[in-house]
Amino acid sequence: MKLTFNLKLSIIHTLSCLILLSGMVQSVHAQQQTASIQGKILNESGKPVSFANVYLEGKNKGELTDEDGFFSIDRLSAGNYLLVISQLGFAKREIPIKLSNGQSLTVPDIKLQENGSDLNEFTVTDKRINPYGNKKTVYVARMPLDNLENPQVYSVVTKELMQEQVITDIGETVRNASGVVPVIYASGGFGTTFRGFSTGINARNGMEAATGRSSLDIANVERIEILKGPSATLFGANVSSFGGVVNLVTKVPLEERRTEISYTTGSFNLHRISADVNTSLNDDNTVLLRVNTALNREKSFMDYGFNNTFMIAPSLLFKASDRLTITLDMEYFNAISTRPQYSRYTPNSGITSPKQLQIDYQKALFHEDADSQTDATKLFAQAKYQLNNNWTSTTLFSFLNEDVNHSYQAQPTWISPTEVARSVGMWGPIYANYTNFQQNFNGEVKTGSIDHKVLVGINLRAFDGRSEAKGAGFIDTVNVTNEFRPLRREEMDAHLTPNFYPGWHSHNDLTYSAYIADVIQLTDRLSTMLSLRLDHFKRPDDGSVAGFEQTALAPKAGVVYQVVKDQLSVFGNYMSGFQNQAPRTQPNGQQMAIDPIFATQSEGGVKVESFQNRLTTTFSYYHIAIDNAVRVNADGFAMQDGKQVSKGLDVEIIANPFSGLNIIAGYAYNDNRIIQASDESIAGNKAADAPEHVANFWASYTFQHKLKGLGIGFGGNHVGQSYMFSDNVFAIPSYTLLNATAFYDQGNWRVGLKLNNITNEKYWSFWGVAQAPTNFAANLSLRF
Repeated sequence: MKLTFNLKLSIIHTLSCLILLSGMVQSVHAQQQTASIQGKILNESGKPVSFANVYLEGKNKGELTDEDGFFSIDRLSAGNYLLVISQLGFAKREIPIKLSNGQSLTVPDIKLQENGSDLNEFTVTDKRINPYGNKKTVYVARMPLDNLENPQVYSVVTKELMQEQVITDIGETVRNASGVVPVIYASGGFGTTFRGFSTGINARNGMEAATGRSSLDIANVERIEILKGPSATLFGANVSSFGGVVNLVTKVPLEERRTEISYTTGSFNLHRISADVNTSLNDDNTVLLRVNTALNREKSFMDYGFNNTFMIAPSLLFKASDRLTITLDMEYFNAISTRPQYSRYTPNSGITSPKQLQIDYQKALFHEDADSQTDATKLFAQAKYQLNNNWTSTTLFSFLNEDVNHSYQAQPTWISPTEVARSVGMWGPIYANYTNFQQNFNGEVKTGSIDHKVLVGINLRAFDGRSEAKGAGFIDTVNVTNEFRPLRREEMDAHLTPNFYPGWHSHNDLTYSAYIADVIQLTDRLSTMLSLRLDHFKRPDDGSVAGFEQTALAPKAGVVYQVVKDQLSVFGNYMSGFQNQAPRTQPNGQQMAIDPIFATQSEGGVKVESFQNRLTTTFSYYHIAIDNAVRVNADGFAMQDGKQVSKGLDVEIIANPFSGLNIIAGYAYNDNRIIQASDESIAGNKAADAPEHVANFWASYTFQHKLKGLGIGFGGNHVGQSYMFSDNVFAIPSYTLLNATAFYDQGNWRVGLKLNNITNEKYWSFWGVAQAPTNFAANLSLRF
């Protein structure tokens, strides 16, 4: 049954403004004047202690001292604090501090006594020290597992990096992960390509979160985790692809009251305002509320096109007891925009690259009145209960609804470099409902002297959807070297025919899953991971398509050996992924039952986290094989013996050579080829949308003493040539983008300026869509 959400945008705007004003009033009242603490840490000889850990106990506030032993902790409320100082080889110091409103307290020089017994006290809390290298996560393995302990490769993009690069959309964000290239689907949804395969952003805090038609906003995103390789063992076929999984981690409510309002303007009439309001709803901080909202207005770089979006995402955290914590999340996203104009090419056009097209780079073939309107509503609930000292129960529920009121999707077909035939499809109304229930148990057990970290879980997924569409044949043909006008909506409507696309109908399906994982700590340096998932997929007969059921078993294994304890590990993994397949009707009328298509990955590599977390590096080689892809022989019969192999290198370096300088760089080499197919002419060809070379680089420096808070950054991306189709005729050219930024952060306010595509490179996405030329964005953020 379709669930409808008759949310009026004006009401939502009013609600968000009320919440925002409420949070601002409370926040400003509580923090009219912020205080600060600064000082210097010395050893017994009076020499500076560099990179000592200085923090306020029980608060999320801390710094590392710089090379000269100085520290400064800003944006503090009046009150009593315990200042804690620790460093490798020194005894820990604790100093009571009392602050008044607006006070800037300079503490006398603090001397630490040398004492090698306090090595375990050192923890990094300063975001200046490798702020891009924090890979701690509970989602990648569905259990707390450090990067060096995890045999899987993954990248993390932090909100600090997003802010530094003045990013307003999800596409530019993922370019900071090694080997990842963004894709905007013709339907308007967002996806990525890495390791030779495409995947959407299908996970949110570890739960399913489809964005195939509605896209998303990054205003409530804390970090983005990109898991490399087939990951169906822990996430299932509906969330992962053979390339991996993209998981959004959202902002959570905090105990402190604070508000941040941000305004961004820039090229193409960009205007964006966002707000992040966090407050406690009671005196003992057991009920916490955080609301993120964003309103975005932007025109296209082309002469027609726009993207208008609105998002609001409240999150409530309730500490019911010392053992039970309940979190409730809601997210509403509305988008009214134009879809990308994906081109097609006739076989006789002679076109092998979008560079050959004679149309003006910024000229649109279709008018912006042929737009789209989509809504997405997401509801999440989590109850985390500490059963005892060793076991935790986590119960999760999610509901997602994507609604498409209408979506005009341009379909130009190029007959020659100068002539194009214009046609269009109109999708909608469409609804898609995803409901998930998940129960996980995490624990630690011992068998003799061997430690185990164990995960046991089940998942129930239900999907219900309905699709309608209209289409048109060629409406007209234009010569783009002559004057022409964009095709308008009323002209398109006159040619649209219902049921133009066969097979669009309503359907529903159920997936039952169970999984188990065991990380076995054989020694203090050697560990193994063994995981297994069982999936049962069921789609009932809906009257137009025969129902079917499938069962898949997906194993995962890994081993890690820490060559240098807590600094360098070597690892290997075996991972699997699968895709459910409907039965095929053969030319003789018989039904062919098809097994789930499986991909298996073998991978080995090295991970480094050294120099007190100043260097984080991953280097790996992988081999992904699909041995049972479905192909069609010369007689039209389906056969499940197609083969494809994707292999390559994945390199990531995140470094902080000295205070203020932060570097992130990545390189990925991928060779994804079709080994066997129904069309023998493509055997040995490159797979579509799989560039061989992808590289990313970003470096920034923030001044530490004089001009403190001023920073500059520079970097770019390179994406190698790829093919639009597996016949390897039409190629998407390689491109290199260079970007730069400058910013000034003074704690309670920040300004940033970003220049994108400095060299004004003309480039196209995987599906031949022209991308933005040189542009800029300027941001002002106020914090209360």
